[in-house]
Amino acid sequence: MEAEAAKLIGAGIAAIGMGGAGIGVGLIFAYFLQGALRNPAAADKQFPRLIIGFAVTEALGILAFLVALLLLFVV
Repeated sequence: MEAEAAKLIGAGIAAIGMGGAGIGVGLIFAYFLQGALRNPAAADKQFPRLIIGFAVTEALGILAFLVALLLLFVV
């Protein structure tokens, strides 16, 4: 296998992580809304955890994007 082909395949596999981050963010907000509608009094206490979960999930997506770009243009 040529090095250029391996680089493109690796970047494509790394880009899958961005899709996983999108699914993760959707699930985080869906479960928060589900819990908030079941127990509105607890929603205010859970909101900081929602933001932390969103930030961590989005950071993993950005990291996957960065790895894909590094594989394409640097290596």
